[in-house]
Amino acid sequence: MSDKKRIVSGMRPTGSIHLGNFHGALANWIKMQNEYESFYFVADWHALTSEYENPSNILQNTQDMLIDWLASGLNPEKATIFVQSQIKEHAELYLLLSMITPATWLERNPTYKEQVIALSNKDLSTFGFLGYPVLQAADIIIYKADAVPVGIDQVPHVEITREIARRFNYLYGKVFPEPQAALAESPKLLGIDRQKMSKSYNNAIYLSDAPENIRNKVSGMITDPQRAKKKDPGDPSVCNVYEFHKLYTSETKRNDIEKSCKKAEIGCVECKKIIAANLIESLAPFREKREYYLANPSLLKDIIQSGNKKARAVASATMEEAKAAIKL
Repeated sequence: MSDKKRIVSGMRPTGSIHLGNFHGALANWIKMQNEYESFYFVADWHALTSEYENPSNILQNTQDMLIDWLASGLNPEKATIFVQSQIKEHAELYLLLSMITPATWLERNPTYKEQVIALSNKDLSTFGFLGYPVLQAADIIIYKADAVPVGIDQVPHVEITREIARRFNYLYGKVFPEPQAALAESPKLLGIDRQKMSKSYNNAIYLSDAPENIRNKVSGMITDPQRAKKKDPGDPSVCNVYEFHKLYTSETKRNDIEKSCKKAEIGCVECKKIIAANLIESLAPFREKREYYLANPSLLKDIIQSGNKKARAVASATMEEAKAAIKL
């Protein structure tokens, strides 16, 4: 038994990882795998809550995302990496938790109405979409997680999980710890159009993008909206390109760019060329590792089978405890 505290987190399989995904969550996972007993899973059942009419891409997206995880630095020797739908105990606990979760808790979920509006092109008036926080709670507490790494906007989801765990323990006896939200500060990189970086907005830069794609995307990025000409002084604090420099350009060079921009000594075209070159160089090791996994599909299969086995052993033991508490 590890002395480390345990964390659990998952991602919906939407395909290849873009820089927003990486800096928003994955980079933190890679760091935390060295500090915690870590369980990271592909949330393919969660993908069905909004993609139930068109699930054909979920399997391929799962594979693409897993390859990106591994190429980015998630280590199967340090973290348990698995696929949600392969651990049937998640569904069993979800069913049991749904019996005790008041509908009002789900209806007040702050992101429920937001997502219904944001995804207005899809019919989300389903039990599965309303009840996804219950499945999410099952995903977390079945591993008796001490903490869940999340951004500040996801704290309400963890709180619902804590309430569900607390209600189960009140009704049947203490089985589940109440997980804490492990808040992580992460830079919010916008897409090339200054909107949220998203595959659906077609504005993302992917870790797997070829060098020429990166150059083309960066060249089209919106910069300081007040800087119409090269001779106009710029304001890096409102420039999307400069946010990328903060992550991919050395401090000395970045400071030079900031000063030159404010004095109109460097133009946006040159600034973009610098960050494009830095991105290409920084992502080269990732692309090399990605090609390795693509060329060795049996290795990916073995890693996931091993991760599924480890996760299943923990989930199965927890389910036995839960059923015994309910006296089933």
